[in-house]
Amino acid sequence: MPTNLAIDDKLLGEALKVSGLKTKKSTVNEALREFIQRRKQKDIISIFGKVEMDKSYDYKRERSKR
Repeated sequence: MPTNLAIDDKLLGEALKVSGLKTKKSTVNEALREFIQRRKQKDIISIFGKVEMDKSYDYKRERSKR
């Protein structure tokens, strides 16, 4: 889907440099992937401490079943 965006040239230039990617397109796509991943991680972190642990669960026993 072609899209025209007014992207800050300094930001894009720095992103190209630190990413090591060769094209603006690949840099923007990678930045979007990272953005989405971080937002999803933030959602997961928000449930920390809200899930009750099963005290009878034995992770060592489960590991040995493999």
